[in-house]
Order: sequence, then C-alpha cells, then structure tokens
Amino acid sequence: MKHLWAPWRMTYLQCKEEQAKDCCVFCVRDIEGEDAQRLILLRGKHAFVIMNKYPYTNGHLMVAPYRHVPDILDLTRDEEKEMFQLLRNCRVVLQERLKPQGFNVGINLGNVAGAGLAEHLHMHIVPRWTGDTNFMPVFADVRVIPQHLEETYRILLDGFKSLDG
Repeated sequence: MKHLWAPWRMTYLQCKEEQAKDCCVFCVRDIEGEDAQRLILLRGKHAFVIMNKYPYTNGHLMVAPYRHVPDILDLTRDEEKEMFQLLRNCRVVLQERLKPQGFNVGINLGNVAGAGLAEHLHMHIVPRWTGDTNFMPVFADVRVIPQHLEETYRILLDGFKSLDG
C-alpha cells in the first residue's frame, strides 16, 4: 500500500483518553473567535454544527452537544431536541447549497462501532451523489474530495446564515 501523509492528524490521534476533554475537537463552548478555523457553521444553545475535517464526501457535517458526553443516554431533553433540529437544518442547507441526491445520517457509539472520538457524542450527516465513490477507496484506500474545505465552508455558512432570515 502506498502512503498518503497527513501529519496534521497527529494532534487528533495523540489525544489520550485521560485528557480527552482537554484536547477534544468538540469541546468548543468557551472558545470564541475561532469558528472559521474550526469549521463551525452554526452554534445553538446546547449544540452546534461543524464540518468534518476528514470527510467521507464533500459537505460531511457533524452535530454535537457542547457537553462532553459519550452516549445518547447522557443527553438532556433540550440537547436531544436541539441536536435533531440542527440535523434538520443541515439537511435543508446541504440540499439547497450542494444538491445531493441522498444522505447518510448516523451516530457511532463506542470505538468498536467506528466512533473516532467516542468520548464526545456526535451525529454525522453525509451528503451522497450517484457515483460519489470510485476506485480510489477500493484500490488505494484514499477518498477524493472534489472541493476545498474552506470553499465548502463558505458555501454552507451562507446557507446557515440564510436560515435566520
């Protein structure tokens, strides 16, 4: 297998379980002024929408509560309600701005279920298009994302801003 170097991922990979909350990419409630760098598209009272820096497809978003909790059973009713509303908003904006033909929506609970950050619950919404997979994942174990993250961020941010008005 050939190697694709991604050294920027090391910070994410080195986050130890005992210090998970200190270096968690989803623990952003008290961090101000860095939303564009962190790819945060929308902040609610209990949860927020963020782009996945390592997307499966273009426009792959995540919805997470501000609280550092690992399981849906740990959510308050207010967090549950807002997370689902934000998920609906994601679907509206993604459909309007990127015009996908379908979506995958999911939550991975625990490492063995595929959760890359099992300590902080988050939902994925992945836009899908006919032919959005090709030989690259099969033969090279590589995904091809056709648009730069910053460009996708700008397009989607405009869409989330239009939800308010």
